[in-house]
Amino acid sequence: MKRLLVSSIHLDKSSTLSAIRVNGGTAEQRRRKMPPPPPRVCVTGGGGFIASWLVKLLLSRGYVVHATLRDPSDPKNAHLMQLDKAPGNLHLFKADVLDYDTLTPAVEGCEGVFHLATPVPEDKSEVMDAAVKGTLNVLKVCSAAKIHKVVVLSSVAAVDFDPNSPQDKLKDESCWSDKEFCKENGDWYSVAKITAEEVALEYADKTGLNVVTVCPPLVFGPLLQPTVNTSSKFLIYVIKGGPDAMSNRLWPIVDVRDVADALLLLYEKKESLGRYICSPNQVYTKDLVDLLKKMHPEYNYVNKIIDADPKAPLTSKKLVDLGWVPRKLEETLADSIECYEKAGLLQDVAGRPFRLPQLYRLAGDQ
Repeated sequence: MKRLLVSSIHLDKSSTLSAIRVNGGTAEQRRRKMPPPPPRVCVTGGGGFIASWLVKLLLSRGYVVHATLRDPSDPKNAHLMQLDKAPGNLHLFKADVLDYDTLTPAVEGCEGVFHLATPVPEDKSEVMDAAVKGTLNVLKVCSAAKIHKVVVLSSVAAVDFDPNSPQDKLKDESCWSDKEFCKENGDWYSVAKITAEEVALEYADKTGLNVVTVCPPLVFGPLLQPTVNTSSKFLIYVIKGGPDAMSNRLWPIVDVRDVADALLLLYEKKESLGRYICSPNQVYTKDLVDLLKKMHPEYNYVNKIIDADPKAPLTSKKLVDLGWVPRKLEETLADSIECYEKAGLLQDVAGRPFRLPQLYRLAGDQ
C-alpha cells in the first residue's frame, strides 16, 4: 500500500512537471520571457515642423510618444494621428510650456523628453521671458519626474551672431552669439534662443539633470503639417521671388529629417554631452539660386541679391563623429520643391506678391 502511495505521488509530480513544461514554464519563467514595455518619451510642441518628423521617427522606432499641444483638437494637428503606428502609440496632451501644472501629466511615465515647443507671445518684448520660462518649466517637471535625459532644441541663432568672431575659423559648439549685439539689432528671437539654451545648460550643471542641446540652422524639407513654417517660407521666397532684396550671405541649411535623426541619436547615445551644431550644408544666396535653377529652371527666383560681408562657416563635426549621417543639399531641395508643388505653395496669387519672412528681411524692407 505504501509503495502504491509513493508511486502515485511520484506520478502526480511527473504529471505536474509535464504540465508546467507544456504550459511554458513557471510563472517566473513566463515573466522572464515577456518582452519589456516599449520606451516612452514626451515631445513638447508636437505639431510643429521639426516635431512632427521627430514624432514620426519615434513611432517608426517602436517608441510610445506623448506629444504636447496647446490645442489637440485644432485641425492643424490632425496630421499627427494619421502617422504610421500612431493609433495606440501616440498620445496627445493639452499642455502649455508656460503652465507648469499642464506639463506634469504629459511627462508622467516617460523615460525621456524632447523639448521643441517655443512659445510665441504677441508682444515681441516678451519673447525672451516666455522662452526662458517655458524651458525652465519643462526642466523642472523633468527633474521631478526623474527623467533619464532631456534633449532641448536650440538654434544656430545662439551660435552664429558675433561680430567679433574671427572670419577664418570654423564656428563650433564653443561659440556663442553676442546677446548685446542681437539686442541692439532688435533680434529678440536670437536673444531668446541664446538665453533659453544658456538656462538649460546651467540648470543641468546645477541639478545633474542630463540635458543635451541641438542647434539647427535654416531647416528645409517636406512638410507633414498643413501650416507653413518660417524656414519653409524662406525657401519658397527664394524660388518664387518677390519685392524683397536678399543679402548674398552664407546660409547654413539642414534637412528636417536629419534634425529628427540628430535629436534621436543624441537621446539614444549615452556619450552625448553638452551642445551640438546640426548644420551640414552651407551655401551663399547666389549659389543657392544657381543650384535651384539647374534643378527647376521654370521658376522666377529672387533676383535682388546684395553683396554681404563673408562669414565663417559652422562645423557639425561633433555630431558627425557621434554617427550622424545627413543628406546632400540637392536631395533636400528636390524633396522640398516636390512637397511645395503638391501643396500648391509655388503658385502665384494675383495682386499678392510673396514676401520674405520678416525675420530674414534686410533693414528698410518692411
